[in-house]
Amino acid sequence: MQRKKNNSIYNPLIAANELGKIQFNADVIIVDASSGPQAKSNYEQKHLAGALFIDLTTDLAEIEDDVSVGGRHPLPSLASFEQTLSRLGITPQSHVVIYDDKYGSIASARFWWMLKAIGHEKVQVLNGGLQAAENAGIGLNDQPVTIYPNYYGKISKWNLPLTAIDEVVQEANDPTKIIIDVREAGRYRGEFEPIDLIAGHIPGAINIPYSENLDENGLFLSPEKLHEKYQQIFEKHKASDITVHCGSGVTACHTLLALAHTGFDLPKLYIGSWSEWSRSGRGIATGE
Repeated sequence: MQRKKNNSIYNPLIAANELGKIQFNADVIIVDASSGPQAKSNYEQKHLAGALFIDLTTDLAEIEDDVSVGGRHPLPSLASFEQTLSRLGITPQSHVVIYDDKYGSIASARFWWMLKAIGHEKVQVLNGGLQAAENAGIGLNDQPVTIYPNYYGKISKWNLPLTAIDEVVQEANDPTKIIIDVREAGRYRGEFEPIDLIAGHIPGAINIPYSENLDENGLFLSPEKLHEKYQQIFEKHKASDITVHCGSGVTACHTLLALAHTGFDLPKLYIGSWSEWSRSGRGIATGE
């Protein structure tokens, strides 16, 4: 797969020192996408000055009772996402900068993908997340943030490539396709499973943990290093031949963000991921 030239002035990632220069610009909306049971209370105690909070479970997903259909974090309806953006005062002209408390690795990447998927141009993830902001001395406080709702506009479809479980079944049996599982190696090999019911992986999938996209400081590797890493795997495959998944369609977006940072066309995202597959009665592999 070939890299493409990034013709946008908005690279997928923004460095903390760059954010410090534009943090209070009128068109900039900073969003804290930290996740986990304490995320909201942690945000209320400490966040980037002016940052709004978005919730992975209620804003970036539409949780259903039956996890076997769509997985643990299925995408919200377009109407729901439109309402979320409007509630936060985000418009198509807004420059959205997203961060989280996991070095930009989790829900911020999911929100980035969702915005890019509806055609939003001006969106970036803070490289290194909250930790990088703190290290750079960017202002943090516990002050409540006033939200000014503003209608985003009609959202008609997800424009980035998605795939569903029936197509993944076919890809798993096709040697010309690549399925990438970005979960940690132990989960992929079936040695343990802390979240879903069954351990293992989709037969035929290869394991490239999303954490390998980061250096020891929690920053994304350079485009050159990421290109070298992934080009060896992709070779002559087209983006449409590649599917990326994780546990529930969230951290897979971290790898898609890394690929965008590198300049690759984006592969397909399997939103249902292991949380759906492992409950579907389809084949499960373990080991390498």
